[in-house]
Amino acid sequence: MSKEEILSKVNEIFIDAFDKEDLVIDFNTTASDIEGWDSLMQMNLIEMIEDEFNMRFDMDEVVGMADVGAMIDIIISRI
Repeated sequence: MSKEEILSKVNEIFIDAFDKEDLVIDFNTTASDIEGWDSLMQMNLIEMIEDEFNMRFDMDEVVGMADVGAMIDIIISRI
């Protein structure tokens, strides 16, 4: 699976989580770019992404996720 394919799946998760059909994320998207992306939403997103990709992030990985690209890099390393 390519980075772009993973980004597409992650974008669908973000659309669902934020309930915004027109939401488009990229590799550089951060919490400050999306209204409502707070710590509670971060945990919700992590859980949804873990379920989608059948994996679990460890706490160090979650803390180190500076942007969507960092999240996708971790997913790629696991699949």
